[in-house]
Amino acid sequence: MQDLWTLKYRPSTLEEFLGNEHAIITLSELADSGNLTHLIFYGPEDSGKTTASVALARKIYGSTWENNFTYFNASDFFDQGKRYLVRDKRFVRFLGIDEPKRIYKSVIDIFKEIINDYAGMASIDADYKLIYIDSAESLSSDAQNALRRIMEKYSATCRFILSTTKPSKLISPLRSRCLQIFFTYIPDSIMRTHLEKIACAENVHLSDGAFGAILYFAKGNVAKAVQTLQLVSLLPQGSEITEEMVYETIMQFVDKTVDELLNSALAGNFTRGRQLIDEMIVEKGLLGVEILEGLAEALVYSGENDKNIARLIVKISETDVLLKDAANERIHLEKLILDFS
Repeated sequence: MQDLWTLKYRPSTLEEFLGNEHAIITLSELADSGNLTHLIFYGPEDSGKTTASVALARKIYGSTWENNFTYFNASDFFDQGKRYLVRDKRFVRFLGIDEPKRIYKSVIDIFKEIINDYAGMASIDADYKLIYIDSAESLSSDAQNALRRIMEKYSATCRFILSTTKPSKLISPLRSRCLQIFFTYIPDSIMRTHLEKIACAENVHLSDGAFGAILYFAKGNVAKAVQTLQLVSLLPQGSEITEEMVYETIMQFVDKTVDELLNSALAGNFTRGRQLIDEMIVEKGLLGVEILEGLAEALVYSGENDKNIARLIVKISETDVLLKDAANERIHLEKLILDFS
């Protein structure tokens, strides 16, 4: 079985990190100072936030980093709930049972108990431990307030790193207790060099146009670029891979559901739009905000006139605001597509 290249060529140290020089310099200085504070890593998806946190742990703890670094994903807790909790073996001692319906505690109570327990356990070979919470925007307001109190209580034994694509969703008292570090996608020049090194190591031959096609598709996203390179490497290797071959490969894996949803909304086909929303939420597990982001991107390339695009982008942004406090995302999404026509 072939290794995933995103893992195989993932940087393991801060020095190997691609781009985001300011963030990496700041983290290196913090690690060297021995006075690490609580941190917030913010920036777009797949911009290297988790990779940087692991590299930081390696720099601070060396060979014992895995003993002092704990990873949690807030969206697993609060989007999947008890079904996720019973699947993660780390939480067996907190739950005592493996049947979600028999868990009578609320998810937020379980979350507070777990974080409190992990934060309270002092490291046996370091001054403090690191707890990394990914997708922190999924934390409810109550969970964030509880986390703030835990951060204050265990500041002597634990440091927190919160990772988010939406820092505005974090409460002010939480943000004020953390140093915020921004991550973004990398320039094509750095990406190109990285892809050429991987292609050389894997004996994959690409034309200049093929590299350009991958860069255009990835738009600075290293994970997307490396995944695409690995996909095209599976093509027959009789000759070099061309730009056309890259685009043909990419199109096989592009999800057309968002485009179909946009077309249904513009055509006033509300019934089909509802079906597609159900498919995206139930079958594909997309969040409402992910559907909105896809609609906004598809709209820009839809060929609609600028005035209509601007009008519909405003409606999408209004729905985005409503989703933050929504009890049911589907209701607001259905209203949005009804307003498109």
